[in-house]
Amino acid sequence: MSIVFYDLMGRDGRNFSPYCWRTRLALAHKGLAIEHRGTPFTAIRDVGDGGFKTVPIIEDGGKIMAESFAIAQYLEGEYPDAPSLFGGAAGEGLCKFLHSWTNSVVHPGIADLVLLDIYDHVCDQDRDYIRASREKIFGKPLEDVQAGRENRVAGFRAALHPLRLTVRGQTFLGGGQPNYGDYIVFGAFQWARAISDFRLLEDDDPIFGWFQRVAGLYDGLGQNAPGYY
Repeated sequence: MSIVFYDLMGRDGRNFSPYCWRTRLALAHKGLAIEHRGTPFTAIRDVGDGGFKTVPIIEDGGKIMAESFAIAQYLEGEYPDAPSLFGGAAGEGLCKFLHSWTNSVVHPGIADLVLLDIYDHVCDQDRDYIRASREKIFGKPLEDVQAGRENRVAGFRAALHPLRLTVRGQTFLGGGQPNYGDYIVFGAFQWARAISDFRLLEDDDPIFGWFQRVAGLYDGLGQNAPGYY
């Protein structure tokens, strides 16, 4: 039986949530069949018992759960004979660091550069919610948050230098093979690719080369998804 996977859906069937991309790649890594259900922001409350506020959400054999890292831990424990997401306890610990670093450094850096583009790509029923909730968080109009991004992107790129040094010397964050850490960081850049033609990375940046390698995994799962580059 397939695992039901609730994924954030935008206009034109675009799936852009960075957290959902982590889970989508984790499921592919494990080789698990899924039933994919695109879900607008305002429809998340209709999933399960109505107690969920965010996606990803999975249903597996009567169990239903949310939060990307918790889902990865569940998949690792429930399907131990499938390829490991972490490669053991030490790898899981390092992935927790990447989870925290990506959420606190990479995501805020990207949001400042593409926030209005996100708004332009959500489903019509979500537009009022996104504008009101994000303008409350940032304290100003979406247009003002994104303004001047051409002058700010260099600072964002500089903040990624530890990632750049790592992937310049090895194929994946997991070494010779990808692990869940790759999917955590990849999700952030896939988020931007799905909803914005503004280039966060230059073509010759080792990070962009790594991004393309991860996008090409599992028959081009990330590469073939709707996006701008």
